[in-house]
Amino acid sequence: MLSQGSVSTQTGDVEQDASPTGANVNAAVLLLGAGMTAVTHPLLYVKLLIQVGHEPLPPTVGTTMFGRRVLYLPGFFSYARHIVKVDGKRGLFRGLSPRIASIAISTVIRTKAKKTELVSKDDEQNPLRKVMKETSHEMFIQCLSRIATHPFHVMSVRCMAQFVGREVKYSGLLCSISSIFQEEGVAGFYVGLMPHVLGEVVFLWCCNLLAHFINTYAVDDSLSQASALRSYTKFVMGFAVSILTYPFMLVADVMAVNNCGLAAGLPPHSPIFTSWLHCWKDLSRRGLLFRGSSFLSRRVPATAIHH
Repeated sequence: MLSQGSVSTQTGDVEQDASPTGANVNAAVLLLGAGMTAVTHPLLYVKLLIQVGHEPLPPTVGTTMFGRRVLYLPGFFSYARHIVKVDGKRGLFRGLSPRIASIAISTVIRTKAKKTELVSKDDEQNPLRKVMKETSHEMFIQCLSRIATHPFHVMSVRCMAQFVGREVKYSGLLCSISSIFQEEGVAGFYVGLMPHVLGEVVFLWCCNLLAHFINTYAVDDSLSQASALRSYTKFVMGFAVSILTYPFMLVADVMAVNNCGLAAGLPPHSPIFTSWLHCWKDLSRRGLLFRGSSFLSRRVPATAIHH
């Protein structure tokens, strides 16, 4: 029989072991996030340059399977090869350090966020109410994370956009912080925040509510694969909703560069926008609200040759 003292000693040992284990898990999550960020950075770098309208390579004339003449813009691999030709392989990782800092801060915030008891007995009887509570909690954490990390997003976007005009204004974290603060003040770190937050909030609510309604009313419990179908619903909805909310992300990135002293955000390359709504209206008028959403097949109507 174990004495009370020995039980207390073992409990203390378990608590001491649990703490390092939790720390190790958090460190592993941070390392994994940093690694994935580094691996996918070239993809996002090319996407950002396309978003700001930089097309350094000429389009090629081709035809579709129906015989229609179109202009094919360079895809990801052609664009990436061009970056390597200009800046070398290390050039593909321009603006990576602010993104890693952003991922680290976001991970810490989500880890430290207190997980309150969101589900009550009433919620068990009302699944929709449960979904709305969980989504509200998730939205709060997402908004908090976005506010904390947006300055690093702005720095990363501007570092990458320097490729357009070959500037060196934002060459590192400290240099970027100093430049933004001296020229624009604290507000400069939050340029483009509103469309980014709105896009993420709309994405969360649409994705969670659509998945709930589909799983509740469209998936029949009598199906043998009902549980498997429900597990994939949110993923599919996330993909579909991300397409619809893409313009918010595009406007946020364009505003982060606009009128900051870089060629990518100044005429003649880009108009100067007075607000993110002005930017949205201009891109919408020119049919560019989904610019950069595709990497592999980027086509422009052949009539654009004459403009």
